[in-house]
Amino acid sequence: MGVIFVIIGSGVLALAAAVLLRAVIHTPAKEMVEPPAEIALDAKALSTHLLQAIRMQTIPHGDREGYLGEDFAFLHELFETDFPLVHSTLSREKVWEYSLLYTWKGLDERLKPILLMGHLDVVPSELSGEDGPSLSGYDGHISGNYIWGKGAQDDKYAVLGMLEAVEKLLKDGFTPRRTVYLAFGHDEEIGGQGGAFHIGTLLHARGVELEYVLDEGPPITEHILPGISRPVALVGIAEKGNRYIELSVEVEPGHPVIPHQDPAISILSNALYKLAQNPFPARFEKPVRQMFRSLLPRMPFGDRILFANLWLFDPVIRRKLSALPRTNTLIRTIAVPTMFKAGSDGNTLPAKAQAMINLRLLPHDNFHEVLKRVELIINDPRVRIKPLDELTVENTMVSGTDSTGYRTIEWTIRQVFPETLVAPGLFISETDSRYLAPLTASIFRFSPLKLRPESLQRYVHGKEEKISIEDYVQAVKFYLQLIRNSDSLE
Repeated sequence: MGVIFVIIGSGVLALAAAVLLRAVIHTPAKEMVEPPAEIALDAKALSTHLLQAIRMQTIPHGDREGYLGEDFAFLHELFETDFPLVHSTLSREKVWEYSLLYTWKGLDERLKPILLMGHLDVVPSELSGEDGPSLSGYDGHISGNYIWGKGAQDDKYAVLGMLEAVEKLLKDGFTPRRTVYLAFGHDEEIGGQGGAFHIGTLLHARGVELEYVLDEGPPITEHILPGISRPVALVGIAEKGNRYIELSVEVEPGHPVIPHQDPAISILSNALYKLAQNPFPARFEKPVRQMFRSLLPRMPFGDRILFANLWLFDPVIRRKLSALPRTNTLIRTIAVPTMFKAGSDGNTLPAKAQAMINLRLLPHDNFHEVLKRVELIINDPRVRIKPLDELTVENTMVSGTDSTGYRTIEWTIRQVFPETLVAPGLFISETDSRYLAPLTASIFRFSPLKLRPESLQRYVHGKEEKISIEDYVQAVKFYLQLIRNSDSLE
């Protein structure tokens, strides 16, 4: 019996030693980065250009014929005025009438081009006129060293930032060795099936093969994981899918004096409750595992023990990450109701109730399997479930971090934002970049903005959308330096 205890004890000690060793060996490495050459930019001119673009109400519509395209046309004209060298040097094509594709021809046709993406459209403002011009969303203004208005963060700052970078490079006499594409869709906020889809189709028909694509993505933020105090830039090597389904219930209309045993609103509310109480299972996709691995040396020792031994502490880590909304969405497919419609009269029981559910799918989650799971969770034949959109592209692509594209983006971030840690990760939204998947194996998502986690919901798509002038200048520097760095790739 004593021998057995010795063997067990030795095994426990060996396991403990192995667990500790895995944590100890992950210590921070020295971060050596060559700072870029000084870039002189006119912050006032940059701010004015972005402000003018924000004032264009470039709101997309599902029906192409329903577009009020004047503001898109005005924005195109604004670009021609504000960026004369861009428009005299690069070729510009209008795609699907309102999207733009710029081509900056490189000197060496043997080198694969790069493509930088952004989008011209913004979400509609939910604000009423009584809120006044300072909060109207489209009457952009500068106050407190911030540029305010729709598109300040999503995503006109990026579009203008890329154009400013190219204009500055042209002014300095720079000509790229490799071709640079700038692709600006006009309907990203409603799926991108008009702009980005047709840009991708056009380039594919021309036989274009890209070195890499960079689109909007995670910003630079703090406290992305507990215990990491330094700012972190996550470069999205994959993204979550975005689908919509409708739940609907139809019953006989009635009167509240003698109500149905199961009114339509009650049946649908119960279905939504079941969905909320039965979340999709958590799992660690490759981008999230790589994020842990990259940030491991910067974690407190206790967390380092956990994350360095995922094989052992998987259940503990899942509970830890599930407790916070910003990390919970990294490890599971999310189903959340975004619209509810029922009734038109307070004195009548409605015959129909409807709810829209937004699904944010982890990479490799098949939509039809997700739909089956929703049906099993609700388990009520009175609730009809149907997709509301057509599937165009499955978000299954995961780009490699060993590519020249990733290394160039990482290097550029570290140059322009020297205090920032860089790691691969999963972007929790869907981008236009998915339509470029046939053209490259390297698609990345990153927004050169500094945002605190609590700011994401408050500012993006919100009435207080803004960007500091200093952050915007840094974003222009990022795009400029990225083009320079990409030009040196072989």
